[in-house]
Amino acid sequence: MFVAPRDSWWRLVLRYRGTELPRTKYRILGVGAVSVVVTFLWKRYGLHPNLTPLPYTLIAVALGIFLGFRNNASYDRWWEGRKLWGALVNTTRTMARQALTLITPRGEEPTEEVRALQREIVYRTIAFVHALRIALRRRGDVSELAPFLPDDEIARLREEKNVPYAISQGTAERLRRAWDKGWVEPIHLATLDATLTGLTDIQGGCERIKTTSIPFSSTTLMHRIVAVYCYTLPFGVVDVVEIYTPFVVILVSYAFFGLDVVGDELEDPFGDDVSDLPLNAISRTIEVNLRQRLGETDLPPLLEPVDNILD
Repeated sequence: MFVAPRDSWWRLVLRYRGTELPRTKYRILGVGAVSVVVTFLWKRYGLHPNLTPLPYTLIAVALGIFLGFRNNASYDRWWEGRKLWGALVNTTRTMARQALTLITPRGEEPTEEVRALQREIVYRTIAFVHALRIALRRRGDVSELAPFLPDDEIARLREEKNVPYAISQGTAERLRRAWDKGWVEPIHLATLDATLTGLTDIQGGCERIKTTSIPFSSTTLMHRIVAVYCYTLPFGVVDVVEIYTPFVVILVSYAFFGLDVVGDELEDPFGDDVSDLPLNAISRTIEVNLRQRLGETDLPPLLEPVDNILD
């Protein structure tokens, strides 16, 4: 995610990195080149396409509305992804707190075995978060979970199609064994299971966003209309704006190409674009928060933006 510095208004207007320009510059340059050629032919050889700006005006209104709808849909996906990961932060903290306070024999001090189980549940919660990040970004593998899970389980997870779900299943089995041993009260077992269910619900919400894209036909139709509109616009305005055609066309094309690209960037909030969510940073924050509850001090640093990019 691009973390914008607190610049002045002019600096924000002139900023290049982190904006839509890196993805639209060649499209805009292409439209500008066509505009220059059309303007040259009009000026030098008297080219008159005899088109009026009215059709382009009507199309521009409809196109702007459709791009707005698409961008709203893309932003809804981005914002829902952020809310889900915000809920993940809260739910993992709740899971750690409950593991450290509810898994203990009534009226007794926790034994070393109980404390080991508490630590294991907290570590499994951290592993779940990292596994979910890996699954959503499709970057990395289960070897990243080695600090939090035993080696034999890491080997088994390599064969799993859904690693976060497998980790949740293993956590539930350990909670059941703790209940069998009398380390967890029945009402507390239900509370812990509800929190574990909350983690599963968050995973399902993220997977729904990841696996269900905006309909392909809608996306391609929008791209095609924007391309046809922008590349034919010089023919519709050259008789009206004359030598200013390249400037007008580049300005209009910048707006439409920019809106088109913004929709693409926001559609998948778990990707690697500069506008996507900083899953690594959120995962590291959860890891540090939960390990601190265990009293650990040898913690990794929280991730900071590098060149204004928070991964």
